[in-house]
Order: sequence, then C-alpha cells, then structure tokens
Amino acid sequence: MEMNEDILIVGAGIVGLTTCLGLHRLGLRSLVLESSDSLRVTGFALATWLNAWRALDAIGIGDTIRQQHMQIHGLQVFSSISGQLAAEIPFTTRGKWGRHEVCCVRRKVLLETLEKELPQGSIRYSSKVVSIEDSGYYKTVHLADGSFLKAKVLIGCDGVKSIVSKWLGLDKPVDSGRSAIRGTVEFPDGHGFGPKFLQYVGNGVRYGVMPCGPTTLYWFLTYAPIHGLDKGELKKNPAKMKDFVLSKLGKVPQHIENVFRETALDCMSCSPLKLRLPWKILSGDIYKGNVCVAGDALHPMTPDIGQGGCSAIEDGIVLARCLGEVLLRKSTREDGEEGEEAYYKRVSKGLEKYAKERRWRSFKLITTAYMVGFIQESDWKVVRFLREKLLSGFLAKLFLNMADFDCGQLSIS
Repeated sequence: MEMNEDILIVGAGIVGLTTCLGLHRLGLRSLVLESSDSLRVTGFALATWLNAWRALDAIGIGDTIRQQHMQIHGLQVFSSISGQLAAEIPFTTRGKWGRHEVCCVRRKVLLETLEKELPQGSIRYSSKVVSIEDSGYYKTVHLADGSFLKAKVLIGCDGVKSIVSKWLGLDKPVDSGRSAIRGTVEFPDGHGFGPKFLQYVGNGVRYGVMPCGPTTLYWFLTYAPIHGLDKGELKKNPAKMKDFVLSKLGKVPQHIENVFRETALDCMSCSPLKLRLPWKILSGDIYKGNVCVAGDALHPMTPDIGQGGCSAIEDGIVLARCLGEVLLRKSTREDGEEGEEAYYKRVSKGLEKYAKERRWRSFKLITTAYMVGFIQESDWKVVRFLREKLLSGFLAKLFLNMADFDCGQLSIS
C-alpha cells in the first residue's frame, strides 16, 4: 500500500512532536511515524532551561507545562567525599534573553501536551521504518508491515540509532565510556525538598536530585566504567542497580539517601551515554536535498549540562520555521515535473538554512557537556583538587551560560 505525504517525520519523541506542532502552527501538515504502539515516555524527566522555555512559548504550550511543575530557584553543588558545599548558583538572575527559568519537567507531561495540540491523525503508531530509497524528487520510506510512503520532505527524529542519519551517511554515535541511572520517586504526603537542584560530585560519579512538583522527585547518577562491574547485569537486575547507586552516594545527609532508598525498582532505568563526535557535526551531512535529522538523531550528547531535551525543542522550532519560510511562498508552477523540481529546491534551501543555524550550536553543546562531565566525574587527584577548590563555581555557571540562548520565534517574514 502506497501513501503520499508532503512532510514525513520519523519518531514521535520530543523533537518529532515539536517539529510537527511547529509546522501545524504555521499551517503546514506533516505526518509522524512512530515505531511503538503509543507514546514512549521513558526517561522520566528532563531539566528545562531558559532556552527550552522560550521555544515552548513559541509553539504556545509553555504556560501549560509551567502550571504542572515547580520552579527551581538555584543549584547547589556538594562534594560527596567531604559533604561540603562547593558552589551555589541562583537561577533568578537575568541573562541576555531574559530571567533564567528552570523546571524539572516530566517527559510524559511534555509529550502528552504536544500530542494534544496536534490535529487528530498526525501520529501513525506501530510504523517502524526499515529502509529509505530515492524516488526522483521524493523519498520512499518502507515500513516493517510491508507498506510504504512517499514524502517530499523527510525528517529524521528517530534518536541515537536513527535510520535517517544512517541514510545520510553520518557516523554512528560513539560510546562516551559512561552510563546513567535515572529514576523518579513519589512521596504522597510531600517530599519536603525546597526548589533547588542538588548535585553531588566525587568518587568517580556525579548525581543529582530535582523536584518536579511537591510530591515528585527526579534523580540521576552518571558513572564511568568500574572494574568488576557488569553493566549488562546491572541493567537487567534493578535490585543490583539500586544497591550500586546506594554504594556510590558517599557522604550525604540521610534525607538525600532516602530519595534513592525509597525509589521503587520499576522506577529506575540504566543506559549507556553516547555522543556524536562534535567535529562530525561540522563536517557531516546533517541534511541532504530534502532529508535532514534533528534531536538525538543529529546531536546525541552526554547529559552533563542538561541540554539534550532542550536543544531538541530548539531544533523543532528552527526546523519548522525554516521549512515554513520556503514552503509558504507561492510557487510559480503548481503542477508537473518543473513544479516538483521547484518544490524540491525550496525544501533543500530551507534545510540548508536549518543546518547552518544548528551546526555550531550542536557542536558547542556536545563539547561543553563532555568537558563538564569529564571534570566532574574524574577521580584523578589533581582534577579533584581543582574541581573542589577552583572549578565548581565555573562549571555550575556553564548550566546558565548554555541555556542563555534564543532559537527565535515561529513567525516568518
């Protein structure tokens, strides 16, 4: 069975749905293909910084998300070796693009809000893409069920293992050598934590706790390879995963330890941290003709500055705007081969502009995140000394520096 679509988006994650909604706001229809049978809400939560809020406001859902989450007023960084406060940064200061704003947003809430704003039928579930081929000015996308679709624009928002980025010829993301364990915990009577992002570094790990609301806490722990630790076994055995986390906490107050102890085994996950080598972003084909990638399909990064999800939202706004600028301009020929060629050239021009806007931003975020993670998790004595005595404040400020960015509005001139 063959279907034709003007704009086809692969992947109903954050960037896929943001792009689809951005296009919808501009009056352009797109179809999202999702391999699973429903929205995938794994990942629990994400820190949402100023740059993401500006993007969410641009597509009209910022206030809806704000109303369901607690504002975070500052960051406190502690040494898990000494238990001492190493740095404190308020989130109430003003940056170039306005007053900083930080929340820990539940992924489920964000995805469901995006989905509700879309026209019915915008997402086609149980639609796994297995191959892509050229068909003149179209791309033919073959699905696992034997059906296929022809698209005038193909956007890969299909994550780290993106089939679209593979078609473009981008090198696979590399293993950072580190992994992350993430979880959420509910306290029905209230968790009692203030509106602060608490982060602990030392003993070769980095972990943190953030409130999503008055009863929900999100936490994470990232770590480098440890001799004798089987990552596969840890992933398969939540009880061992929890024991491992508790063993790495170091010198912390009892109420912090209780966050991890009270987490249910089915509310944790473990995954390796991958990144695309930043120079591959500069030299690789992140678009080609009428095909491009966004989100983790473009710039997978380590989570050390909390910008993976935020930058994906940025991508969606920029991509929708760049396509809108070229596709909402009236064509001089509406039919025939010349019309299709003109449409293809306009799309290519729009995607070229998108790639130009996102290439250096992606490079900067990947590089900064990797550097911050390396310093914060290093157990080398010299690095540890510099981190605890000199660098903690500088590293903490990088969260705000990377977030002080505006991807622009959806409106087109």
